[in-house]
Amino acid sequence: MSKPVPLCVDLDGTLIHSDLLLESFLLLIKRNPLYLFLVPLWLLGGKARLKAEIASRVQLNGAALPYTQPLLDWLKTEKAAGRPLWLCTASDVRLAQAVADHLGIFDGVLASNGQLNLSGRNKAAELVKRFGDKGFDYCGNHRVDLPIWQQARSAIVVNAPPSLEGTAAKVAPVSLVIPPRKVGVRVITKALRVHQWAKNALIFVPVAAAHKLTDAAALTDSLLAFVAFSLCASSVYLLNDMLDLEADRQHHSKCNRPFAAGSLSLMFGLLATPALLAVALAICLLLPLQFLGVLAVYYIATLAYSFGIKKVVMVDVLALAGLYTIRIVAGAAASHIPLSFWLLIFAIFIFLSLAIVKRYAELYVMREQGKLSAKGRGYHVEDLSILQNLGTASGYISILVLGLYLNSPEVAVMYHHPKFAWGLVPIMLYWISRIWMETHRGQMHDDPLVYALKDRISLATGALAALVLWLAV
Repeated sequence: MSKPVPLCVDLDGTLIHSDLLLESFLLLIKRNPLYLFLVPLWLLGGKARLKAEIASRVQLNGAALPYTQPLLDWLKTEKAAGRPLWLCTASDVRLAQAVADHLGIFDGVLASNGQLNLSGRNKAAELVKRFGDKGFDYCGNHRVDLPIWQQARSAIVVNAPPSLEGTAAKVAPVSLVIPPRKVGVRVITKALRVHQWAKNALIFVPVAAAHKLTDAAALTDSLLAFVAFSLCASSVYLLNDMLDLEADRQHHSKCNRPFAAGSLSLMFGLLATPALLAVALAICLLLPLQFLGVLAVYYIATLAYSFGIKKVVMVDVLALAGLYTIRIVAGAAASHIPLSFWLLIFAIFIFLSLAIVKRYAELYVMREQGKLSAKGRGYHVEDLSILQNLGTASGYISILVLGLYLNSPEVAVMYHHPKFAWGLVPIMLYWISRIWMETHRGQMHDDPLVYALKDRISLATGALAALVLWLAV
């Protein structure tokens, strides 16, 4: 009886919907951004050395990778039938071994070792040396695999475009095709978090508060600021999601984010991140210099949040409140409107309450799943009660600030019928109380500001508040 033909499996883009070089690079940068300056020096020694240097400094969690499930299921069936499986990859051997150890189905690992980059013809030569010409089947996903398929008995084409299937068939019999997942506009807009742009509507608050909604110049500047801020925010979202891959993959909902799920290439993110920022900066040329300064502060603060602040208990929610508030500051800078002390202090307290809502909602889900803490956040489920107390207190303090403002001399100048404006107090008391009630019941599944823009009762409350202000004017 003849021995079964070994089945050799590529890793990047084939066994997983990702690239371990890019994954490990992001882990390295998250650990210490200063490594960016060493990467070019390592690359001078070749790709194999670059991969080895990065792999020696990071620790890969083999369980937290987006595997190609149809291929993995088939491999397990082949393994159960007695077929030898080999993991053959251009990734560094340390990272490849972490994947093999996690899956426990491979008989051996062939990978780059610091001197040899095991890709394309190098991989083909190594497989022929070990198994002989036509002595193995090979699973691949890229044109670089064509020299390997040429030496293989048959080709298994995985996650590749239809054109590659036809090209592979010219050099080897194609025994199995596992089609790629579709990547459409919806996946890209999800990665850019276009729905989160709604939060940038806060940029229009200074124009509305100053009663300049009919001022075409102020509105135009605010609109440009909105676009610039949204593109900048998307740039940060992409970077944040790429740096947070492992934590997101262990989260109940964030695991569906495009990068975490492997439905969008990390290379797309690495290219789109600076491109979006560049367009945002170009728009800033049309706006006052102060707006560029505020945008720069926002970007730096968000990076600081991504690289470490979000892991520090309570500092993270204060930072989130600041990032919400800075949108109002940006709107004022773009439209040349002086900032009101009352508006800023109200914003800090209301946004702190909403930031705590966000953390409370995440911890609530952790508790329902039987987990004791939020991965990468520093909070424990027993913190729920104190978070609720802090959040509701902050929300009610914001209403107190609103009441004090309505009793200040500034209101008499801004409104002809200021007594109508007092209707804002019970409206806001109702809204913040309802938000916390929904959160306490586990019904807050989104960013609270985005939730408010989708929730019919919140929209009705906002419309009522607008009516009250119109009557006051």
